[in-house]
Amino acid sequence: MTSDASHRLPGIRGPAPNILVLSAILALLVAVLSVAVGPTGLSLSALPRAVSASMGWTDDAESRRMGLILIGVRLPRTVLGLFVGGALAMAGVMMQGLFRNPLADPGLIGVSSGAALAAIATIALGNGMALGFTQALGLYAVPVAAFLGGLCTTFALVSVANRNGQVATGTLLLAGVAIAALTGALSGLIAFVSDDRELRDLTLWSMGSLSGASWAKVTAVLPFAVVLAFLVPRLTRGLNGFLLGESEAFHLGIDTETSKRAIVAATAAAVGAAVAVAGIVGFVGLVVPHFIRLLAGPDHRVVLPASACAGGAIVVGADVIARMAAPPAELPLGIVMAAIGAPLFLHLVLRRGAGGMDQ
Repeated sequence: MTSDASHRLPGIRGPAPNILVLSAILALLVAVLSVAVGPTGLSLSALPRAVSASMGWTDDAESRRMGLILIGVRLPRTVLGLFVGGALAMAGVMMQGLFRNPLADPGLIGVSSGAALAAIATIALGNGMALGFTQALGLYAVPVAAFLGGLCTTFALVSVANRNGQVATGTLLLAGVAIAALTGALSGLIAFVSDDRELRDLTLWSMGSLSGASWAKVTAVLPFAVVLAFLVPRLTRGLNGFLLGESEAFHLGIDTETSKRAIVAATAAAVGAAVAVAGIVGFVGLVVPHFIRLLAGPDHRVVLPASACAGGAIVVGADVIARMAAPPAELPLGIVMAAIGAPLFLHLVLRRGAGGMDQ
């Protein structure tokens, strides 16, 4: 009875597997564009020479220089962009599936706000109260703080929403709204008491950027990528069940409480890690899952991986625009994403309506 629950969901259309393949191809093409485009001297036509030099097959000085740009600058930035976009998009899929609302996003339950508050506090207090923390962790201080902030927020949410061993979804949503408001107020207070230098750092960080990408940051998020790759596919059956309703999912044999906790934990890991390395990047978790569902239908076996690929592609593409819009200066990634995401989302809402997960 339970093994085919997801197959009985209405609205699954034939093109869904094609959407997944096209999303993966799009991510690959944008990744190639990202490593080949930038203000420094490495172009798409010179990419084969750079790859050859990085593999040790070419030894002239110009090729070695391009190889260093490729391996040391472009490639880690592209990998990090794919992770950030994929993580935020999957978090959006999980939130929309859990709440059965296409307008839900990772910020809905306050995890993004909690991670941002911890990062902002570290930036502003890094030379004062948090000096020991920043000295001990160095470049990892802000990423670690952001992840811990998201984790603590998630723990607080689950504790508040726990009723006799069950996580009340409605309470979880309301508690998330309250925590987001509280963390936003605390972030504003920290910004108010910050000096000019700290305020500029906070402002730039809050706009989101991949400019600080490095292999050290890629290594830092690698454990989260592995955990998400292992955990998220195991959540698809529960998410498909929640589309029918929580009580219906329970009668289909789905452990709804375990599924809800796992979904919230996976969202916290995805959002915390993404915010930690890129700052605040909006609209990915809102627009991408909504768009993929319109094309592929509601089946999370397709929506989750397709959204991960499409989310990675849109963030990396936005980063290319941010790099090339006004060289040698670089636009904040959050500004570019808002310029892309807001009109696209308005178009989707006006065309299809915002009520329910209608496919």
